[in-house]
Amino acid sequence: MPKTQPMYRDIADALRDQIESGDLPPGSFLPHTNDLMDRFSASKQTVRTAVDVLVQEGLVVARRRYGTVVRDRRKVRIPLSRYKGSIESDGQLGPFEAACKAQGLEGVMKTVTVEQVRDPGVAALLGLASENDLVCRRREALIEQQVVQIQYAWYPLDVAVAAGLDRPGKVDGGVYRALAAAGMAAVEADERVAARMPTKEEGAQLGTGVSLPVLTIERISRSDSGRPIELLRVVAAGDRMELSYEALPLPRKDRP
Repeated sequence: MPKTQPMYRDIADALRDQIESGDLPPGSFLPHTNDLMDRFSASKQTVRTAVDVLVQEGLVVARRRYGTVVRDRRKVRIPLSRYKGSIESDGQLGPFEAACKAQGLEGVMKTVTVEQVRDPGVAALLGLASENDLVCRRREALIEQQVVQIQYAWYPLDVAVAAGLDRPGKVDGGVYRALAAAGMAAVEADERVAARMPTKEEGAQLGTGVSLPVLTIERISRSDSGRPIELLRVVAAGDRMELSYEALPLPRKDRP
């Protein structure tokens, strides 16, 4: 006799099929709990367990006092040329926003907190002594009001003050533009990209649940004098980000 799966799995499977088929498109609400209880002749707890399966799979986002919404999973291409696109926007858009606009998406960089901190590990990466003060800017990158990246950026205190990065609020045109205007243009960077499973808090904030991996990016940017002026750490929804590095020079051995 075939083994039957729990009722909540049947409900989750049925709703997943509707999402994948487009019957429940991105941005649409899942049916109300009471409606699902009637449709599947299930208890409230069974329905809630089924919906939580979809939350943990990154298919829906549950918002308190708002409802459960089908998550937008369109992939966003983030090219290296986003910095050029930002400059060409006459200073109105940051690199992330410029990349989104090029794809017809509404991307917004939101500054959450700006604070003066001491962090020996970060200071060492910036070539500073452990007791040096830093400015940390915590940001969120949103597309269509959905958080797709969590960012932490640290700057030496004197760099932050000179570029106006020690104050709360959005930096028009992006941080790199502000650094250049202060005479400290970032001319090179080391960047490392990896993947891991998200923490519960990251999964909730990004809407990925705990079943989808996130991308982690660490970048150290330097001025033309070789001084590290920014350490950036990003946690991004892995199913939404496509990092593109085009026209990179490759080493070659010249022919005799």
